[in-house]
Amino acid sequence: MNSESDFIKTIFGLKLKQQRQRKNWSLQDLATKTGLSKSYLNEIENGKKYPKHDKIIQLSEALQCTFDDLVSTKLDKSMAPFNEILQSDFFKEVPLELFGINKSNLISIISDAPKKVTAFITALIEISKNYNLGKERFYFAVLRSFQELYDNYFPEIEDKVISFADQHSLKLKKNLKTESFESILIEKFHYTIRSEDFEKYEALGHLRSLFIPEKKLLLLNNKLEKNQKTFILAKEIGFNVLELKNRPNTYSWLDFGSFEEILNNFYASYFAGALLIPKKQLTEQISEFFLSNTWEPERFANLINSFTHSPETFYYRLTNVLSSELGIKDVFYLCLVKKKNSDKIQILKELHLNHQQAPHANATNEHYCRRWIAVKNLHHLKENETLTDAQISHYKDQGISYLVISTSQKNPFSDGSNRSYCLGILLNSQTIKKINFIKSPTLRTINVGVTCESCSIPECEVRQAPPSRLEKEQFNLNMKNAIEKIRKDNF
Repeated sequence: MNSESDFIKTIFGLKLKQQRQRKNWSLQDLATKTGLSKSYLNEIENGKKYPKHDKIIQLSEALQCTFDDLVSTKLDKSMAPFNEILQSDFFKEVPLELFGINKSNLISIISDAPKKVTAFITALIEISKNYNLGKERFYFAVLRSFQELYDNYFPEIEDKVISFADQHSLKLKKNLKTESFESILIEKFHYTIRSEDFEKYEALGHLRSLFIPEKKLLLLNNKLEKNQKTFILAKEIGFNVLELKNRPNTYSWLDFGSFEEILNNFYASYFAGALLIPKKQLTEQISEFFLSNTWEPERFANLINSFTHSPETFYYRLTNVLSSELGIKDVFYLCLVKKKNSDKIQILKELHLNHQQAPHANATNEHYCRRWIAVKNLHHLKENETLTDAQISHYKDQGISYLVISTSQKNPFSDGSNRSYCLGILLNSQTIKKINFIKSPTLRTINVGVTCESCSIPECEVRQAPPSRLEKEQFNLNMKNAIEKIRKDNF
């Protein structure tokens, strides 16, 4: 909710509707008995208006309830969880209009079936507690849903990038210079930029940058590689060009104050990616690459390097253009990490365009399939090596296949962990026509699962855990079949 006043109006509207429905009255019935217009009552129930004192008396007398029954902000047991949600950060901070959700419609849905909806809300709260879904993870999940809703393509930002480049005589081409961005920040936006030894501040050793808004001072870790510095500077330009005031001041992320900060950080990052890797040239070159009859990993690695030395930026930028420019809509992006001296694989970032694709993160500590090309690369990676490869991943249990291209490298700004970035494209009649090297002899087809615990591949040589979830499902199926047999035998 936007304010205390909005909260009070919403609660009053809910209670009025609840009292009316208890008497099985329509809005017209209530209008007739009170002399108030139907449209006015509708606005009250939807939380848009709060009636004056004399109108509340009219309503309470008609409904045969007390004045306090209507004006109290205390909800009865059937709607208590909804009260918690209304006052939560979700309604305060998440702009529902991003998803085309009208607050009044949402309130109307809840008030039409309060017990069922609040029971559902209670279930969600319980699930989030069981899976330790904190505020941060929840907001990032909301952001991903927003990106996926728009195919992770935002033409307004693309246009702002082109306009900005024109104003500053920047040619949107490969390898824009770091020095150009630094000059723009200093001369146009009045920044002071300084390299800093963060290690002397103990816990800040892994921080890449710190922005001090009061002084417009940008401190950059002196360990930054050139491509990392370039991205940070481009992102700072994005914050200014897009006029994003509420923003995080550290990179990488340490803390956030609101969902708006997360959203604005995404917008600025999108701006940076579009500035560093121009849409037109990327579309032309990836289209040409897809026309090749043979999968050539070195050629793809060279394609990445022709735009940026950051595979992460390149892979993520592909998610912006594949759907909008090439009509390839069923895509997923994953960033996986393997920490030093550990065999555990984690999915650090994920994005699924068009629908939830087969490989996805889970919070249950299950073991991701070691047959994934991104996971295999992580385990085979040598010191200071960058490894690019691809495979056709066939998800046997779902009966679907993806072309998955992956690049792995040592994370240059960590304690020695390795990262894999991968892009998956669902193979269907449309994508097979657009990517010639799908049938390349250099591209292997591998049966894969999502996690070991849910995978039915027999005698898997890299299995890390028994298929416990699958076994439980089979046990339940056998039980159902046995019960059905008993039923038939007794008829």
